[in-house]
Amino acid sequence: MPGQFLYNLFLLLYSTGIRIASTWNPKAKKWLLGRKDIFAEINFKLQTSNSKPVWMHCASLGEFEQGRPLLEEIRSQKSEVRIVLTFFSPSGYEVVKDYKGADHIFYLPMDSPVNAKKFLDAVDPCLVLWVKYEYWFYYLQEIKQRKIPVLLVSGIFRNNQPFFKWYGAIWRQMLQSFTHFFVQNDESKELLQQLGFSNNVTINGDTRFDRVIEIAEKYQPIPCIEEFCGDDIVIVAGSTWEEDEIELLHFVKQNPQIKFIIAPHEIEEANLKDVKAAFVNSVFYSELIQTSNHKPQTTNILIIDNIGMLARLYKYATITYVGGGFGEEGVHNVLEAAVYGKPVLFGPVYKKFIEASGLVEAGGGISVDGLINLEDVLNKLLGDEEDRMKRGEAAKNYVYANAGASKKIIQFIQEKRLLTS
Repeated sequence: MPGQFLYNLFLLLYSTGIRIASTWNPKAKKWLLGRKDIFAEINFKLQTSNSKPVWMHCASLGEFEQGRPLLEEIRSQKSEVRIVLTFFSPSGYEVVKDYKGADHIFYLPMDSPVNAKKFLDAVDPCLVLWVKYEYWFYYLQEIKQRKIPVLLVSGIFRNNQPFFKWYGAIWRQMLQSFTHFFVQNDESKELLQQLGFSNNVTINGDTRFDRVIEIAEKYQPIPCIEEFCGDDIVIVAGSTWEEDEIELLHFVKQNPQIKFIIAPHEIEEANLKDVKAAFVNSVFYSELIQTSNHKPQTTNILIIDNIGMLARLYKYATITYVGGGFGEEGVHNVLEAAVYGKPVLFGPVYKKFIEASGLVEAGGGISVDGLINLEDVLNKLLGDEEDRMKRGEAAKNYVYANAGASKKIIQFIQEKRLLTS
């Protein structure tokens, strides 16, 4: 089968590329080291298990945040259920490896017929939850062969994906493994129907809405951030890339009376040094917490040099900015900012993300196409409190109006009795 040959070639090239890149790239090195002796670790940790677990796979951190409400709902309703959580990317695993909501957390071994069989022999799940995307052929085929129910959580499909192309036979074959698809929008359902999936597709929205609401409603203050912000106007720019920082830089320089909190998407040492050099006289969060009163008087710019804090930082903002929208991949998670009832700004590459498009339509999100437009929007919002508050309220209302996806999936699991091992 030509598609399978190309898929195997991709796996070979990917593995080879990772090994080469690991000699200089820290993320690639973690990817490789995390899988060293992985089956010995899995077999050791699961050898005393007497019941079949639920296995959730996430590509990275963003997908985990989508799947997390579902895991925690399962745990709350059936505490004896064991949970195995896997990641493909170090940016997910390294942040979540100490998460207490799962019994076992592993890197997913590279896809292959042998690895898929060994992994499923060891884990032997009663239910598989596959979050959003990242389809692995041999794992999905092995799941199907063993007749294990597998649900796609918060799936999203577009007509430019391989499933819908002439060369996409192997991708369409992967879809045959799924018991049920929980998708985010009408377009996804219609595209799956074109492939013959009609009775096992449910439009269910995005479980990330549930997650950001949970974070906001269980909010815990960050004292040193509160002291840094004081009573000043605060702009929080999260998940920024170099392109975003270039657009923001002039406005930051021209407004020393405003407090800026910048959380770069990449926190490798070299990138952080570049960001700090660009934003002159800024301070790292790690430096801030070491000061006696946590409030240095010499700077209005704070750079976050850790992962895991951003979702709480937006709470302190007068206006929020979410990065990624000036790059090819597009804007990052706008819901983390919107849930706090603040206007959300981002770059022009956002239309393939339904939550960002929905936020714009609701009036809570504003897309800007460059430095001049960005500064114009910021100045207008800062000068018009009524409009700023109105947009913030629209953002929050949009998030709450789309809550509940996790409970609908739980209801399906209960009705189909999928947790009986």
